[in-house]
Amino acid sequence: MSVQNAYNAYKQNSVTTASPGELTLMLYNGCIKFIHQGKKAIIAEDIENRNRNIQKAQAIISELMATLNMDIPISKEMFNLYEYMHRRLTEANIQNDAAILDEVEGLVTEFRDTWKEVIKINRQKQFAGDQL
Repeated sequence: MSVQNAYNAYKQNSVTTASPGELTLMLYNGCIKFIHQGKKAIIAEDIENRNRNIQKAQAIISELMATLNMDIPISKEMFNLYEYMHRRLTEANIQNDAAILDEVEGLVTEFRDTWKEVIKINRQKQFAGDQL
């Protein structure tokens, strides 16, 4: 098995065995990665890659929107923020504007960092429960 095949198998396994919380974290990290690549493409004046990477970031934001449980009040606020980020990504793509991507990256990073804390707290609670 080649190194690339082994890596691809590892990536596939990490996705299929991840908890819902870990999958959400992966989505945030992927979104940040694609925003970074979109910024690099703007600097390189590579329209095709800019468009492709920004659209990938938008697809992740759309997925995050679709997974919200709208019965929970905070979800409505999160939906509005995701909608704002999605719209700003469209504007960044149309206007070829890295500053807008910086803004969205900051928002996604805040969501990601908060989510990491939630996962950490939940793991600590689970571990404490297992110790009883």
